Amino acid sequence: NVTAILEFRLLGFSSNPHCQILLSTVFLVIYILTILGNIIIISVVTLEPQLHSPMYKFLKNLSFLEICYTTTIVPKMLANLLAKRKSISFSGCMAQLYYFISLGATECYLLAVMAYDRYLAVCEPLHYGMAMTGESYTRLAVGSWVTGVFTGFLPCLMVSRLHFCSYNLIDHFFCDISPLLKLSCSDTTATETVIFILSLLVLSSCFLLTLVSYLLIILSILKIPSASGKRITFSTCSSHLMVVTIYYGTMISMYVRPTYNLSSELNKAVSVLYTVVTPLLNPVIYSLRNKAFKKALEKIVIRH
Repeated sequence: NVTAILEFRLLGFSSNPHCQILLSTVFLVIYILTILGNIIIISVVTLEPQLHSPMYKFLKNLSFLEICYTTTIVPKMLANLLAKRKSISFSGCMAQLYYFISLGATECYLLAVMAYDRYLAVCEPLHYGMAMTGESYTRLAVGSWVTGVFTGFLPCLMVSRLHFCSYNLIDHFFCDISPLLKLSCSDTTATETVIFILSLLVLSSCFLLTLVSYLLIILSILKIPSASGKRITFSTCSSHLMVVTIYYGTMISMYVRPTYNLSSELNKAVSVLYTVVTPLLNPVIYSLRNKAFKKALEKIVIRH
């Protein structure tokens, strides 16, 4: 009963037409804001010489990644919300899965590197210039992207080699690991185990490094004698930590599990957080709560 599946049907969200129009409108607005917000960050950091430090270069990397990451999922999701035939080809599905995993892994590495950069700036300010040189920044940024690219190969290869029977309905709004494993009529034990171990290594290690960095930063902030300085710095770091926790919390709950048995509706709801919401929140939190960035933006607006 094993047949060559040429395309999958994505069930998406509600089948109610009114609900689909509402969801498509909401997601389209969020997507446009995400793209515009990240383009503004990239432009400001590029145009303003004062922001050519490693911290803002990492932020520019993150913004470019968020554009790629959300574009991997949202445009196809919007098209399917309004289409009668909600389908995706097998090759398109595997491509979407690969880019989703690779870019998601790259984001984990970048967030960890950015947390390390902030740790050096706050906790080791005298050694920051020597530790975070232009060469160090390049190695960390390129290393994050290259490692992310390679992280996606094995899971995607293993999923693509599974057998899929004639039933081709994916109960999700994009080609995620969990619904594809449920759909396969092969023995998925080895694939699940490999993906679980890889997810555990990537997500847990990056989250631990990020968490430890921010905890050390917070401990250092508590030693600041000035109450106003302590409040401002703590407010910024706590915002970063909140967004990071939401991203890692949802990703870990989804992928660091030996079996993929969440209900489809809960699966979709959690997935919306890290595919649609966090690409918008990250740039907002990392830039608009930063005085230097806001001053640079004002200068560029005044000049033009």
